[in-house]
Amino acid sequence: MNNLFLKKYVRYGLIAIGGIFIGWLFFHSPHKKTEEKYQDTAQNGKTTIWTCAMHPHIRMSAPGKCPICGMELIPLNQNNSANIDADAIHLSKEAAQLANVLTSVVTSQKPVKEVRLYGKVQADERALQSQVSHLPGRIEKLMLNYTGEKVRKGQTLALIYSPDLVTAQQELLETAKMKQTQPEIYEAAKDKLRQWMITDSQIEIMESSGSTLNNFEVVSNTSGIVTARRVNNGDHVAEGTVLYDIADLSHVWVMFDAYESDLPFLEIGNKLTFTVQAIPGSNYSGNIIFIDPVIDPVTRVSKVRVEINNQSGKLKPEMFATGIVKANLNEYRNKLVIPRTAVLWTGKRSIVYVKQTGTDEPIFKIREIGLGPMLGSSYVVTDGLNEGEEIVTQGTFSVDAAAQLDGKPSMMNPVGGKTSSMPGMDMPGDAKPTSRANSKPAGQKTSAMPGMDMSDNAKPRSSAKNEQSEPIKTGKPSKIKVDMNFTMQLNTVFDQYIILKNAFVECDIKETKQAAQKVQQALSKVDMKLLTGDAHMQWMDILGKLNSQIKQMTSSHTLEEQRIAFAGFNEQFYKGIKTFGLMGKTVYYQFCPMANNKKGAYWLSESKTIRNPYFGAAMMDCGETKETMKY
Repeated sequence: MNNLFLKKYVRYGLIAIGGIFIGWLFFHSPHKKTEEKYQDTAQNGKTTIWTCAMHPHIRMSAPGKCPICGMELIPLNQNNSANIDADAIHLSKEAAQLANVLTSVVTSQKPVKEVRLYGKVQADERALQSQVSHLPGRIEKLMLNYTGEKVRKGQTLALIYSPDLVTAQQELLETAKMKQTQPEIYEAAKDKLRQWMITDSQIEIMESSGSTLNNFEVVSNTSGIVTARRVNNGDHVAEGTVLYDIADLSHVWVMFDAYESDLPFLEIGNKLTFTVQAIPGSNYSGNIIFIDPVIDPVTRVSKVRVEINNQSGKLKPEMFATGIVKANLNEYRNKLVIPRTAVLWTGKRSIVYVKQTGTDEPIFKIREIGLGPMLGSSYVVTDGLNEGEEIVTQGTFSVDAAAQLDGKPSMMNPVGGKTSSMPGMDMPGDAKPTSRANSKPAGQKTSAMPGMDMSDNAKPRSSAKNEQSEPIKTGKPSKIKVDMNFTMQLNTVFDQYIILKNAFVECDIKETKQAAQKVQQALSKVDMKLLTGDAHMQWMDILGKLNSQIKQMTSSHTLEEQRIAFAGFNEQFYKGIKTFGLMGKTVYYQFCPMANNKKGAYWLSESKTIRNPYFGAAMMDCGETKETMKY
């Protein structure tokens, strides 16, 4: 009996212990260990501030989760704040690690600029031959019947019947009988045949045979490939008629496009290595033989030529090639070189973040520097940095974002000052801070943070409805991710475009011409070598059309002619913006159905207010906004 009660008590005891353990699992605070880990931060009478590594503007008095992204809060590092430069940004080590902020020491190097060129394989112009008929007659038979057929030197190309040749042969046979008595007449008959490029050996055959030849053979004077067949069987040809075009492809040219900004780094004799898309895995090299001294007025490029031995015949005309020239920049020898990822470029200023000395903490201060040439993935620094200094080379945008949120000097806000939020960083379900540091007075504007835009799906639902726009007539190409420097250069073109558009609104032809020239200059400074592959080819196509329309605007003598070119320019510029994007801009794509002889025309504007550039004051309000683009 006692054993029965003992077993019952043991069973109840185990049940009680299990209940206590389950209760501990349910009611145990996950933040207790975190509080204990950092409890020493509040021992000296200081209040610990908790923040989010990804949203530094969040400030909490107790640990927990970020109300925006749900990440665990971390203590704000407030040590040695008295010794920190007022303009420096101090990140916690955890925040710097999460943002993947990396630094490197600035060193001097021997700068080598890597110039990337794009081009095509072409036939050597010196090896092009036109095979002609040197005497009039009728084509009796063509020996080569299609383009692309191989030809050997001395091969018969065609048989020609020529009545004039038959008559000349008869004269030769008659004069040959009296060549001893009248040699002058005999020589004159032979000279007549030589005029038709008939050789002395062929004349001897005619003379020895004692009979006339009805069909005369036309032979090739070169080896190569038939690139064009100009005649058919039975055609009557005159003296000098081209029968075939033949190209010798044993040696070919590779013609590359060099932009104006590349030309200072290219010289005749430079070694150029290139690859061909159609022959992956094969590398070719040659020396630059020729650089065209004239810039193409439409594409704004100069041709650079390399000659290549092509005995294998693998290189064929019109194949695409990508070449690289490594140019030594002797004038920048022993200059400082830093990675491109370290530089934030606003179009007017180039800045980096320098790590402060005397501390192991991630403390950075913004600094403006001067840049020399771009060396592929790096820049030459002309001033603003000293050798041995440590700069941010990865995560620069994250540091700049933290500086802007903290009111410190930043890329787009050089004098500092608090901003209300980080534009473009709102996510679905973001909590809107209500503290004084994060509230925005009515009418106060915030500075945009370029490059931090999220996709349309990441925008708050409250604003998505207001941003819907009507469908537009032109297509909407997908946006391509490109180098930030290219986007900033496109920003400069847009700024000059707005001046041009406003000049049309004012109907001032003098101002429109001057503004069009400024747009043309801005376009010429867009560094196309920042693009590769399909992006490069798309911009080349758009740029050629933009330059064509700008040229018409600068050469036209009436506003009507200029506005027609302006309409064409707008369609291409819209395509360029949709394809490559802008930075920190809101653009309104507007339409007037009465413009362009009632065909309708578009324009781009920085304001939603309609100010018609096609009519000016006469019909200032005519038009509507078709699309709003925010970058």
